[in-house]
Amino acid sequence: MEIFETFFNEIIGFLGISNAFEILQTGDYGKFRTFDGVVSLIYPIIPLLLILELILGLIYKKPDTKVYKVNFLIYVFNRFIGRFIAIAMVTICIGLFQSYAPFQTEMTWYWFIYGYIVWELAHFLYHYWGHKVRLFWCLHSTHHAPENMNLSVTHAHFFLEAPYADTIRTTVCILLGIQPELLFLIMFIDGTYGAFIHIGENVIKDARFGPLNKIMLTPSHHRVHHARNPLYMDTNFCNLLNIWDHAFGTYQEEKKEIEIEYGITREMDSGNFLDVYFGEFAALFKDVSKAPGIKNKIMYVFMPPGWSHTGDHKTSKITRAEYFQNNPAYNRAIKVQQPGPINNNIVK
Repeated sequence: MEIFETFFNEIIGFLGISNAFEILQTGDYGKFRTFDGVVSLIYPIIPLLLILELILGLIYKKPDTKVYKVNFLIYVFNRFIGRFIAIAMVTICIGLFQSYAPFQTEMTWYWFIYGYIVWELAHFLYHYWGHKVRLFWCLHSTHHAPENMNLSVTHAHFFLEAPYADTIRTTVCILLGIQPELLFLIMFIDGTYGAFIHIGENVIKDARFGPLNKIMLTPSHHRVHHARNPLYMDTNFCNLLNIWDHAFGTYQEEKKEIEIEYGITREMDSGNFLDVYFGEFAALFKDVSKAPGIKNKIMYVFMPPGWSHTGDHKTSKITRAEYFQNNPAYNRAIKVQQPGPINNNIVK
């Protein structure tokens, strides 16, 4: 019976209805008017949309079963690993860095705006380095491997990416004075919206959202981010507010005449769990093993994907430059400013 109970709890957890289920069991429906009650009603939205997305795919006879299958396997594998490895980096970073913050925010609307802008900066840094540092790309590439966009992609992550992301984002926010209660509120909002922007075309075909496309990051922007088209590569790193993409020159709108090609540029089998999950680590190990000298081996780990000790670089920066040279109409003279200490003078 224990296995059935575990299976039931996993289903309830996946659907995001565990908290609401507990409130219903108590019979105290007034709890739904509290913050925790409202959160319990919001959590199931994304899983239910995922189910709707899959149903519509079956109706339209366009279900990408390969993507759903691999992402489901990733979800199950990560849940299994999570039973043995739980790295609470948010709690650790709060304990380590809160005392060094020059000030502390409060739960007010203006501090909320400040906090969200800071959070977006922290998210931008984590996300940017996840594309520009080969080791971090190995953690993040699993999320970009699917060759179709749908809500199951939300669950496609290497199990160590969350601790890496939490370390960067929490450290930046705490050092810039975001109090933990405000941080948790922002994380909940951003996490919910961050899942929603992966919604597939079965549910929302044109995800530009009209005038909102100019003032916030929409699913259309995030579809661009997941593209391997040269014009779209390494753009739109923000999650809700795209101010930092504008600031650092990584903003890119979807072009109606350019169909999005999802996935990564490395030749791979996107229907193979092992290739999706471990493929970039295997490729990095191969490059490091063959590289001459310690310096080149280290460079492969920390330089952007596509860097080569031979000088034959195939980074996104070079790929985009070649594309703009051949397609000058799309060249917006983007200047990619480096938001951190990574030296990319010859790459990306």
